[in-house]
Amino acid sequence: MTRAAAPAPKRCAVYTRKSTAAGLEREFSSLDAQREACEAYVRARAADGWRLLPDRYDDGGFTGANLERPAFQRLLEDVDAGRIDLVVVYKVDRLSRSLLDFAKVMERFQRASVAFVSVTQNFSTDGAMGRLTLNILMSFAEFEREMIAERTRDKIAASRRKGKWTGGAVPLGYDVVGGKLVVNELEAVVVREVFALYHDEGGALGAAQALNARGRRTKGRPGEGGLRRPGPPWTKDAVLRVVRNPVYVGQVSYGQERHPGEHAPLVDAATFARAAARLAKARPAARGAPRSDDHWLAGLLRCGACDAALTPVSARKGGRRYRYYRCSRRDKGGRAACAARAAPAAALEGFVRERLRAFALDGA
Repeated sequence: MTRAAAPAPKRCAVYTRKSTAAGLEREFSSLDAQREACEAYVRARAADGWRLLPDRYDDGGFTGANLERPAFQRLLEDVDAGRIDLVVVYKVDRLSRSLLDFAKVMERFQRASVAFVSVTQNFSTDGAMGRLTLNILMSFAEFEREMIAERTRDKIAASRRKGKWTGGAVPLGYDVVGGKLVVNELEAVVVREVFALYHDEGGALGAAQALNARGRRTKGRPGEGGLRRPGPPWTKDAVLRVVRNPVYVGQVSYGQERHPGEHAPLVDAATFARAAARLAKARPAARGAPRSDDHWLAGLLRCGACDAALTPVSARKGGRRYRYYRCSRRDKGGRAACAARAAPAAALEGFVRERLRAFALDGA
């Protein structure tokens, strides 16, 4: 009669937790009671290959409302390192009191192929029923995540409709003080220059070149020692971000909605409307330009002069459409950024097509 093969050993780690530090100084504390019950459970499963690890993972005086616990973080590190096969706790809430956190931990255990057991609640992911229960809990956790996201979106929408600043990149011309936008007088001068030059120079590229010639810079960012680093030079896109932003006329946007903001405007309604009219006039041409469906080399070409990406553009003249590949650096910064001119798409594509054909024939 052949003997059954011995089960593969399972390295078991016991985790204990107590929310308060009261009583931890006793000779036999609550943590000791939890550990004793878990160790007895592991020994009872010795025939299944369960083996207790000597390392202790005890968190005394730490809440289960979050995962910021030293012993628990050490446990997770050992799980990720493959030193543990099974985590044993006295009750599920010793691991976490948050369903969302519990789901995150279980996902991490699953990635490491680590099982989880609660000795007093007959809950174990080492069996089929336990895994089914876990999937149900994970579904509720996903529902909780979606509800939190929905509540967050609703809160942001309500705040925006009241004109409040809800965070994000702070626009040029403002600082955030006490959660509100406050005018930065030095930057506000540059913002008004942007709107004026956008009109006077005939567009975003001319405005960017004029701003750079005057030594103006975009929004600076915090640097070391509390000093602000100057922002990068102006580009066409940077100018467009300013003249399109309703924050400068004292409004807050949410989707397609616009609402009066709590902050002070930097330009008047007439100036903003004039910029919007120029934008609307330029938009039809811009919409037709980036069509890349018939630019089959899009994303593959680099500028020979500056190594920037070549972007597909097109133009119409006399009812006929002409296609080009143009240097993206020149497109944003003008001729001063790169001297390379746009290349006809048909000629470039024809050259590449012929080279591919010749290569295919040589290899045949």
